[in-house]
Order: sequence, then structure tokens, then C-alpha cells
Amino acid sequence: MALGTATPPYEPRFDAGRICLDLLATAHPEERFDALDPLCAWITGAGLVPPGTPLGHADPSWLVGFRELRAHIAQLVHSGPAAERRPPDAALGRVNDLARTAPPAPRAVRGADGVLVRQLDEPPACAALLAVVARDAVELLTDPVDRARLRQCEGDNCPIVYVDTSRGRRRRWCSSEVCGNRERVARHRRRAALARA
Repeated sequence: MALGTATPPYEPRFDAGRICLDLLATAHPEERFDALDPLCAWITGAGLVPPGTPLGHADPSWLVGFRELRAHIAQLVHSGPAAERRPPDAALGRVNDLARTAPPAPRAVRGADGVLVRQLDEPPACAALLAVVARDAVELLTDPVDRARLRQCEGDNCPIVYVDTSRGRRRRWCSSEVCGNRERVARHRRRAALARA
């Protein structure tokens, strides 16, 4: 990176089709949960809280909790079908424990224009937010249809796992705009190099 240029702010991606899989993507290509601002942006972007929900009470323990849950989900997702390999019991137990906590309680309130909007009953606790993601993981891992649709991105060095809901189950990349575009550019460069040779 050139001197005087700033790193662009983290833009969370939600390409995987499930909140728990989108959480896995926060470790690629580098750790995204290295500060509270990116974590809070992810929490809001994932829809765990309504837009505008204050998260000023978040503390560094939230980073630890979300990274820990991410590691456990990764172990379970990458363990393969039950017939091939058995998921790690410690990871499974921890995800189940986290899923037991009640998620944040929503309520409908009138906005300034009179339209009903969703708000949380109280500021969300970290455990309640982790429960939403853990429950999503439990639902994914116990649904044979969705589990059979899990795919790993075919992009170079991309570990992102997604649910393939495409027609004909032919999706190849986590994101056509990111990994798909990289592949198309690389293919174009290879063809151009062959044409020059």
C-alpha cells in the first residue's frame, strides 16, 4: 500500500446464505474481528439487531465470544457428513450451550412517520447475539437438505463455505463479484498471454 493511503473500512460480506456461514467468512482473507467497530458493523449488517441499535456497551469480551463461536462452527462445518467424519464433541457441545440462551427480544414501535419498525426490548447482551448465530448453525447442521447444499468456494485460496441455492446447484464461488470476477480476470489474462506467445 502506498504511503498516505488509508486502509478502506471493513465492509461486511453476506454471501454465504446463512448467518453462521457469514460469520466464518470474517476470518478471510484476514481477521476482521480485531476491533469492536468491525464486529458491531457485522452484527448490524447480519440483521442480528435492527439498524440504528446502539451497541456502545460492547466490550472486548464480545470479540472473544464471536471468534470462539466462529472456530467451533468452522470445526462442525468442515467435519463433513456424519458417515465420513464425526464432528468434534467439544465444538458441538459449545455451540449447543450457546444456542440455549434466549435471543434478543424484538418489539414493534411506531417510527417518526407512524410506520411500525422493529426495535429490541433492551440493549442486546453478547450471549443473546451469540445464541442467534449458534441457533442458525444448529438449524443448518441438522437440516439434511441445507447440509447437502454446502459448498466450498472454488476461488483460489478461498475457504468460504456457502449454501448453494442456485438453479441446478451449479454455483462455483462464494461471490460472483469477488471470487468469480477474479477467476474471469485470471482466465482473460491467461488467454491474452497465450495470444501474445
